[in-house]
Amino acid sequence: MRLFRLIILLTICVFAGTPFSAVAQDKNDFNPVETGVNSLNIAPDARGASMGDLGAATEPDANSQFWNPSKYAFAYSQAAVSLSYTPWLRKLVNDIFLANLSGYWKVGSEDNQAVSASLRYFSLGEVTTDPTGGSAGQTLNPYEMSIDVGYSRKLSEKFSMGIVFRYIYSDLGFGYDSDASQSTGASAFAADIAGYFTSYPIIGRNECQWSWGWNISNIGSKVEYQNGDNPAFLPTNLKIGTSFTYPLADYHNIAFNLDLNKLLVPTKPRRSDYPDDIEGEKEWVIAEDDWRNMSPITGIFKSFTDAPGGLKEELREISWSLGAEYNYNQQFFLRAGYYYQNPTKGNLQYFGLGAGFALNVLRLDASYMLATAQTSPLDQTLRFTLTFDMDGIKEIFGRK
Repeated sequence: MRLFRLIILLTICVFAGTPFSAVAQDKNDFNPVETGVNSLNIAPDARGASMGDLGAATEPDANSQFWNPSKYAFAYSQAAVSLSYTPWLRKLVNDIFLANLSGYWKVGSEDNQAVSASLRYFSLGEVTTDPTGGSAGQTLNPYEMSIDVGYSRKLSEKFSMGIVFRYIYSDLGFGYDSDASQSTGASAFAADIAGYFTSYPIIGRNECQWSWGWNISNIGSKVEYQNGDNPAFLPTNLKIGTSFTYPLADYHNIAFNLDLNKLLVPTKPRRSDYPDDIEGEKEWVIAEDDWRNMSPITGIFKSFTDAPGGLKEELREISWSLGAEYNYNQQFFLRAGYYYQNPTKGNLQYFGLGAGFALNVLRLDASYMLATAQTSPLDQTLRFTLTFDMDGIKEIFGRK
């Protein structure tokens, strides 16, 4: 059982990519929001990652299921499928990866609605335990996965909304010895709700595009580790973003994008936030018990007012991404961006760089992450995405 708890703890730290130096520098201020299945917050595609992990209001593509599913209703192509691969935490190990398959299909004759789906698989590689206390060593391959389906629809010429239903499975532990019952994986159900607005203002003589979007993701049940003895909140997240595209010249466009993120999860009480006496101990035990038993929906509302430091600490929980994308004739793309998270909430800070090349049938995107926080295990992370456009395939086979 100790090994199970160790895996859970390491998973929380590793998935968040928290630089351990940040923890050591100021233990009193360091207070990240704790959740389970943190792999749900890892950006799956190279395009969004190269702009600093953003996509709430960017042009729709096959990977909008993660960023903002309501964008599918405004997609230009009839359908598309995307496959992404991310070798994760290469500075620490070489067998952890995230694979993602997503796509959509425009339905109906009015071009105003779409159905979508995605499948995520996060592998922690192979873990081997040393035999202790007479127990045989065990080898396992912990993983997390999710599968979801979505629907989006235009509610007007400029605005759409979308919803996603998701099943989540997390298998991180096992029985400590051969006589112990094997620990089962933890399951959860969740939903996303999103909105997207786009318009085409005229600036000078140029027709530009301005969009904004929002997505509340992973609203659902808790994930019940250890057969319900150790429940954890899902990483429910509020994402708000805006995007502005300006035509530089014929076939040349540049887009500037901004995303804000906040986890809608209550902050776990810390002993250091209560008086150092018997009464303080009792208050902390009660507060921690209330936190563990709090429902996910109550936790969403509580997350806006529960930080020990008040409004100042609540604002620290907001991370932001700023990125730009240049494209030539929707065929060649250059991207760059920056992601910032407050040092007391995880200290994820990194630049994203990337490029893409598109043909009628497929598009290949790649991104590279450069961490600015010291000792970050996310430094030098690569992502690759291959997208197939169904309209392009139809043209090859001469279908209209």
